[in-house]
Amino acid sequence: MRLTADMIARSPAFLNPLKDRELDLRGNKIAVIENLASTQNQFDSIDLSDNEIRKLECLAVLPRIKMMLMSNNRLNRIADDIGRAWPHIETLVLASNQLSTLKELEPLAGMKTLTMVSLLDNPVTKQPNYRAFLISRLPNLRVLDYKRVKPKEREAAEAMFGSSAARASVQASNTFEPGGGAAEPAPPKAGPTPEQIAQIKEAIAGASSLEEVAKLEKALKAGNYDYISQHIAAQKGGPPPVEAAPMDEEGDGAGGDEAAAGDGGEGEPAAMED
Repeated sequence: MRLTADMIARSPAFLNPLKDRELDLRGNKIAVIENLASTQNQFDSIDLSDNEIRKLECLAVLPRIKMMLMSNNRLNRIADDIGRAWPHIETLVLASNQLSTLKELEPLAGMKTLTMVSLLDNPVTKQPNYRAFLISRLPNLRVLDYKRVKPKEREAAEAMFGSSAARASVQASNTFEPGGGAAEPAPPKAGPTPEQIAQIKEAIAGASSLEEVAKLEKALKAGNYDYISQHIAAQKGGPPPVEAAPMDEEGDGAGGDEAAAGDGGEGEPAAMED
């Protein structure tokens, strides 16, 4: 059965023995936790026991919630962001469910305000170091499975698994900060400015031969805008470009002329490399 806003509106609401305002949703064959935003954050406690819920999750953020009762469901998963939904929760009762591994309990570490947790009659309670694992994840936990967490037990748990504060410090130190660590990638090569584009068009329009156009194209591909400016000046009667068009991958241009002018001993290795 779906947990609808209408069901929530029709369900009993009362002050429980702790004088907290509680919403009773027990025994409705609910399969998914949903639509809790319709409670408008008016309750301190919600009882979802004796349903058919498989995943502990909640999309709504309910800061007023202090207690969630979910015994006797089919829970075998916990949402990674469950701590966001109930940021001030203190008591979580998940007895008689199907949680079986310590890894499945890891999301509970996001509920730093928990002081009392019950997982009785879940397979996970039979896992080695179950108590120590959960105690190390919950810094304010005082009662686990109705058994008090003593200072010595916490010390031993944190020695075995590390404290939640230590893990938070490690995570913070591993967070990437711009400027610290790996070098920043080089910025992308800037394209021609509008002024340079106008110069390129002018140079090509004034070219007197295909060879001249080819040199201008090579200069453009290489980003050699100085050569293009010099070429425009030459077209207008100024001195010829000081440098020839940049070399392409095939080795022609100024560099190729210099290699050809050298002796055979210097030219032959270049030919072998090609």
